[in-house]
Amino acid sequence: MKTIGYRNCIRIFLAVLLLSVSSCTSSQSRRDKSKEEDITLDKIIEYNRRMVDVEQKVIGKYVEDNKLNMQATKTGLWYILHENGKGDKIVKGQIVTLNYKISLLDGTVCYSSANDGQKVFQVGKGGVESGLEEGILMLRKGSKATFIMPPHLAHGLVGDDDRIPSRAILKYDVEVVNVGEK
Repeated sequence: MKTIGYRNCIRIFLAVLLLSVSSCTSSQSRRDKSKEEDITLDKIIEYNRRMVDVEQKVIGKYVEDNKLNMQATKTGLWYILHENGKGDKIVKGQIVTLNYKISLLDGTVCYSSANDGQKVFQVGKGGVESGLEEGILMLRKGSKATFIMPPHLAHGLVGDDDRIPSRAILKYDVEVVNVGEK
């Protein structure tokens, strides 16, 4: 039987010790990193909450200054129904055709059906602003409404890389031209 020499024994001991220490350090490092990520995530969430509050105040002031009789949903979408259409309320899965005008609160028109064609989409499939999806579900064929969408319900932090700037509050004037089945 072969014996392990003193030097080999020390080498094995040091290797095991090094692995144990690095494992503890690595584990501690992961806990520290996780703690830092939690703190950073908490700061981001708090910042976004403050921004949503600020945006709601901006929209509220706009509504008040322009004497608009608008209501707000729990998500922060502001709306006013100008004309109630006929038939059943729109439901998810239906194909909706809209005449629309999207503008900033300062009146700058970003997009409109007059210039860009009607908007046609299937409700509930995405591809349009979540604020528009939410608002459309309140309407019927022939309805006319105005929605004001804070950034988190519109194009968010980045805008659309074209005509809608980052963190833009959008005013959406819509008319439901047609509602059809998939």
